[in-house]
Amino acid sequence: MFRSFTLDFWVDDGWYVGKLREVPGVFSQGESLEELKVNIKDAYHLMAQEAMLRE
Repeated sequence: MFRSFTLDFWVDDGWYVGKLREVPGVFSQGESLEELKVNIKDAYHLMAQEAMLRE
């Protein structure tokens, strides 16, 4: 299943910081926007995996 989310991001002290608008609690950062996108996907997958383990 493919899902699409909105990445809200900003630059803070030289780091790209972001969160997924539709998924509270999923935040990440990166030295570039591309790195942030990779890291936010990893954070989402870790959160989803943890949620599945709790079921």
